[in-house]
Amino acid sequence: MTTLLEHVPTSKLFQAVLDDAPKERVSVGWLVRSLHERSFGMIMLLLGLLAILPGVSIAAAPLLMALGFQMMMAREIPVLPRFIAGRSIPTPRIARLIDRSTSVIRALEKIIGPRWHTPVVVTKRVVGVIVLLLAVTLFMPVPLSNIIPGALIMLIAVAYLEEDGVLLSIALCAAIPSLAITWAEGWAALKGADFLFQL
Repeated sequence: MTTLLEHVPTSKLFQAVLDDAPKERVSVGWLVRSLHERSFGMIMLLLGLLAILPGVSIAAAPLLMALGFQMMMAREIPVLPRFIAGRSIPTPRIARLIDRSTSVIRALEKIIGPRWHTPVVVTKRVVGVIVLLLAVTLFMPVPLSNIIPGALIMLIAVAYLEEDGVLLSIALCAAIPSLAITWAEGWAALKGADFLFQL
């Protein structure tokens, strides 16, 4: 199996995972074990991509919340319940998902890379808090409200994986107004629904 301990671009890391993957199906637990210390970033990236897709964001939200919480606790790799770790996904589906995101990631890699290194544990905790809050907004009853949080989670994941402190700081700062706007929209939607029920 390819060793993924040294820093490599995310697009190459994706390709290495596909090269090592079983031909028919891969389990979530296998992905975590294969990615070692970069599993948080990679799983965050994949879940962020899923969070953008209509109808899937609600399923991705609790997993992102669990991931964010474990990052807040500064765990080395995610600890998953057996029923999640044992779940398998057809390898061709994973390949298609990676295929769709690789071109975007390669474009980003031209302008990002390891720079402005930040303390590892502190960074992981801060990222965990923001990802947890963004994941909660995926439950908001507002049409298309999943797109911006999902995109921000993907951007945070790429910056985290590439060890780009500059991009990570920008992404985390961008998440703050996004959170404020989404929470405000969600509150307005709930108040509107409550008003209609009282008519």
